Amino acid sequence: MTRDRSTPDLPEYLKAQRRLAEDEAFTFACHPGVPCFNTCCHDVSILLTPLDVLQLARAQGMKTQDFLDMHTQNPITRELQLPVVMLKMKAEEGKPCPFLGDDGCTVYDSRPWACRMYPLGMALPPARAGVTPEPVYFLLEDDYCQGRHQDVSWTPGSWRADQKVAERDRIEAGYREVVSHPWFIGGRRLDPRRMHMLYTACYDLDTFRSFVFESTFLERFELEPELVAELRGSDEALLAFAFRWLRFALFAEPTMKPHTGHAPDAKAHPSRRGQ
Repeated sequence: MTRDRSTPDLPEYLKAQRRLAEDEAFTFACHPGVPCFNTCCHDVSILLTPLDVLQLARAQGMKTQDFLDMHTQNPITRELQLPVVMLKMKAEEGKPCPFLGDDGCTVYDSRPWACRMYPLGMALPPARAGVTPEPVYFLLEDDYCQGRHQDVSWTPGSWRADQKVAERDRIEAGYREVVSHPWFIGGRRLDPRRMHMLYTACYDLDTFRSFVFESTFLERFELEPELVAELRGSDEALLAFAFRWLRFALFAEPTMKPHTGHAPDAKAHPSRRGQ
């Protein structure tokens, strides 16, 4: 399988940013001694990944659906191809992050992917058949950020390692396979039912857990007992399984094996309470 080294279609906020190679150096540090400390935690658009939602919900001792209802919003546009989940800022002066405390981030160990990556931006090429997307990195040089003037040197690779992004990306590898799937080539869009299916499986893991263990799901698909036990005991394993199931349910990939005599029900999907 070939690698894509072309420049992807970029979001507007990345078009004017400096592009970085994997081993290209930049300087950055963020700590209470930097004058702008916590400035970037106000009135900011933070796109949440499935693992972000899961870890933030657990850090607050919340079910995923309750966290989504309380702390996120879902922008809707005509061009939307995939569900978008964004962290909701507080409705008070300065619009601070809901998890910002007097001494900084109160959920630092569970902070979102976007917060870990800053000051780096990343883009992936659009889906192309037979091509493995290769990330493209950018340096976000916001005027207010004094951290970029600190004398601490990084590369995109060393920064990602320091921020433990690689381990998170390993868990969410299946998510990237879903959202960059060749099925979307040519501008194909999911219908509302499948859009809701993707949203629930990716972001509302507790509802997806009920779908797996409280419906006829285990009767309809062949799963090894060891895997079932792992899915019962591990949020991360269940999330990875949700991505695997979506490739079957959305794109008809053979990632799941129906039990003999049990044809897959194309209409069966996880639903939130009351829907």
